[in-house]
Amino acid sequence: MAPHTLLLAAPRGFCAGVDRAVLIVEKALEAYGPPVYVRHEIVHNTHVVASLRRRGAVFVEDETEVPSGAVVVFSAHGSPPEAFENSRRLGHVLVDATCPLVTKVHHEARRYARDGRRIVLVGHEGHQEVIGTMGQAPDAITLVETPEDVDRLGLGTDEDVAYITQTTLSMDETASVVDRLRARFPMLVQPKSDDICYATQNRQDAVKVLAERCDLVLVVGSESSSNSKRLVEVARDRGVPAHLVDDAGGIDPAWLDGVGTVGLTSGASAPEELVEGVIAWFRASGEVLVDTVMVVEEDVEFAMPSVLARRLAELRGEDPDAVAPDADDPDADDPDVDAAAQASR
Repeated sequence: MAPHTLLLAAPRGFCAGVDRAVLIVEKALEAYGPPVYVRHEIVHNTHVVASLRRRGAVFVEDETEVPSGAVVVFSAHGSPPEAFENSRRLGHVLVDATCPLVTKVHHEARRYARDGRRIVLVGHEGHQEVIGTMGQAPDAITLVETPEDVDRLGLGTDEDVAYITQTTLSMDETASVVDRLRARFPMLVQPKSDDICYATQNRQDAVKVLAERCDLVLVVGSESSSNSKRLVEVARDRGVPAHLVDDAGGIDPAWLDGVGTVGLTSGASAPEELVEGVIAWFRASGEVLVDTVMVVEEDVEFAMPSVLARRLAELRGEDPDAVAPDADDPDADDPDVDAAAQASR
């Protein structure tokens, strides 16, 4: 039997950085024609990647796999400086889809390193964003994941230490590590503004609200998406059964035994059409009431990379100089990312 109520989390799904990254690949295919190469999965969602692949995107693990002179899009997670250097050397048309919030952390890392500070990065080893961030100042950055990692740092308490964080961690996830850093390094320098991605925090806050009202929580997202898996953990931490599903086909009807209310959300890289597919699955199973639980409204937009904006303007017969600056410079000093992103939260 279908549960009698399906509560939809709001916000859910694509964040502004993911929405921008996917649109960049789509517009690059429109502007240059296929193939367009993409360094790593543009976002961590199997459906999105498969859809773009069908349209002519070619996903590679390394920019050196891309033919000279070809168009290459760098993923939303960010890349180390040597990747950009390799692409320039190979004469690629380079389109940087790095989320502006990740770019902000990169600028902080380079600034701290120039100032001679030791940098502690709070994040998950092996995550693409962490790899890209550590590449900004590899000799100055040390990665920690837990408070115990802080205790093992080979740094003196009187050293000049600053910290930065992986953007896709929530404040809840980083709080204990940052508290330990502050306790150990009294002069700890912190970022000018919070590195935590607004979308990560908002989606976790929405799941907390869902968990108070639901018997079961379903999260739409891919196994490769760390933020989607964390949404499952947030629900389970509050004593509510939760499961990650790539799409409606991943739902086990046995999960619904004895369940009256199901909460439904999606990770920041999951398209809304997959959520709609889950809703359709429930409706096909029987009568169900669908309602939305609004926790916070989001109104964030990020501009297109200038190289792509200029190309599209040329194709429309417009003056590219009136649309965007002449070039994107990933090494530019500390731009006002929030202003450039036209973000309001």
